[in-house]
Amino acid sequence: VQLQASGGGLVQAGGSLRLSCAASGRTGTGYSMGWFRQAPGKEREFVASVFGGTISYAESVKGRFTLSRDNSKNTMYLQMNSLKPEDTGIYYCAYRKAGDSYRYWGQGTLVTVSS
Repeated sequence: VQLQASGGGLVQAGGSLRLSCAASGRTGTGYSMGWFRQAPGKEREFVASVFGGTISYAESVKGRFTLSRDNSKNTMYLQMNSLKPEDTGIYYCAYRKAGDSYRYWGQGTLVTVSS
């Protein structure tokens, strides 16, 4: 499975961005995809994920970020609204099979939110 993340950029606080993650290869069925981020000097943290019809969000992004999928395009999106400077970081998309850990990662896309 190969993942290609895109859509990052520089935005002012309060602005919006939409990230995309295109998956290719043998994705199969019964898998989860997620978004993670890593801020400068910090560990990578969970942002949001989808498994079947269940979408989960980190508390810090609930109400501001929306994860969606287009199965016909094998693409996952992360709509980010009301961005804050603390949302700055490299955003990674990831894939895992049910019952497994996230083993497949995209290259990351940089999101910078200026105050």
